[in-house]
Amino acid sequence: MNHIAPPADLIPESAPFSPEQRAWLNGFFAGFAAPDGAAVTPLSPAGNAAIMAAADGDDAETPWRDPALSLDERMRLAEGRPLRRRMMAAMAQQDCGQCGYNCEAYAEAVVSRKETRLNLCAPGGKATARMLKGLSDELQAAPAGPVAAAIAADEALSRAPGRAREAPVHATFLTRRRLNKEGSKKETWHVEFDISESGLDYAAGDSFGVFAKNDLGLVDQIIAMLGASHMTPVRGKTLREALQGDVSLSPAPDALFDLISFVTGGAAREKARRLAQGDDPDGDAASLDVLAALQKFSGARPHAEAFVEALEPLQPRLYSISSSPKAAPGRLSLTVDAVRYVVGKRKRLGVASTFLAERVAPGETLPVYVQAAHGFALPGDASKPIIMVGPGTGVAPFRAFLQERAATGARGRNWLFFGHQRAAHDFFYAEEFDAMKATGLLTRLSLAWSRDGEEKFYVQDRMRQAGRELWAWLAEGAHFYVCGDAQRMAKDVERALVDIVAEYGARSVDEAIAFVAGLKKAGRYQQDVY
Repeated sequence: MNHIAPPADLIPESAPFSPEQRAWLNGFFAGFAAPDGAAVTPLSPAGNAAIMAAADGDDAETPWRDPALSLDERMRLAEGRPLRRRMMAAMAQQDCGQCGYNCEAYAEAVVSRKETRLNLCAPGGKATARMLKGLSDELQAAPAGPVAAAIAADEALSRAPGRAREAPVHATFLTRRRLNKEGSKKETWHVEFDISESGLDYAAGDSFGVFAKNDLGLVDQIIAMLGASHMTPVRGKTLREALQGDVSLSPAPDALFDLISFVTGGAAREKARRLAQGDDPDGDAASLDVLAALQKFSGARPHAEAFVEALEPLQPRLYSISSSPKAAPGRLSLTVDAVRYVVGKRKRLGVASTFLAERVAPGETLPVYVQAAHGFALPGDASKPIIMVGPGTGVAPFRAFLQERAATGARGRNWLFFGHQRAAHDFFYAEEFDAMKATGLLTRLSLAWSRDGEEKFYVQDRMRQAGRELWAWLAEGAHFYVCGDAQRMAKDVERALVDIVAEYGARSVDEAIAFVAGLKKAGRYQQDVY
């Protein structure tokens, strides 16, 4: 690839422009001077690493802060670091708040012995819990350290009703409607809650924690495998009630395999022991939820109480809020993909997503809480333009942002990139966004449909097509937001942005990486990824 040197002398410093305007004009004219068809090639893996290394001010101390890295890669980067840092590296690096902390604060809480639960990292799952349990051996021998200020803040927050998982309040489920049209291969729902009697408040950009219940069909299958009665008393309630509302039924935890090893013998006992240690003797460990584990060891009949004690607590699920409290006082909405998939011949269900899609009834109340956003909010200056990239359900917080800006009369321009599979079936909130365009609230709406053409086309491809104008918005001070999949989409979007800055800002790749890193440090590049 041929990079163009920054044309420092095209727009002299004496010209009557601000530094941001001068930078944009330099890039604009350089773009016209570029050879026809010139393009920025995709970054190498080293380039990706450089993006991450430049992203955070303290990244030299925490190089593992990348949700796209595997657990093994994160732990290699943390080798030789203090225990609190290795604990942090074991987390999923999404700062999603489902554990009640961010990743760093959760690690600090464990190390300072303020938190004893090691299985709270929902995105990290069993792998993170197993790593934390291994590190806890060192923790037992280590002296207690100081409590971080973040932990103290989290503890204070947890005392406020409805502001943390430890202090949920009750809200009323109102309605659901499917957002996909007939013929879609996806199942996405708009769901609404009445929070007027709950005392909850929230801001655009926050997330909503839902305490769902397990599917009764799955619960009854497990009880049958145990050979127990639905009415068996466990923890002051019936076995059926405990399995439906108290414990996670996927994936099967190590403690369950430990228990099974004590009620089986021979080869089955050895397999259960190996599974409890993290081995995979039959190559099926990743697919073993609680029912599948019981089916695998069909001769095992653990006592119902011991069985429940071996399971992990059922964790709340967090969803980005897709409404603004200023636009709909007393109500709150979510945009939820219903997760359904097949393993072998058995259909499996996402616990909270299908609970919201089909099992909770209108008028029913359930425990909920609001998780305040960690660095994901509209700019304080309402005149600043914003660029929002949210394919699929990633559009949720941006619907909230646009409602908020409409309700407050914000003067800043708004540009939304949305994508999904097919325009005819998967254009969420199409009527709303068209109305926002008609009123001028939504300045630009850029769409990408991955299954409508001969080749797949994504939001990052649409960004590149609109690269010159996107760079112009950035140079004028726009804030850039991304919401959605951390593993691929968010990385592809960031790489596309680096390419755009390099091409239209007339910078080398290294300079473009530094520019994007500067946006992050200034709070102008924010992500809500999972």
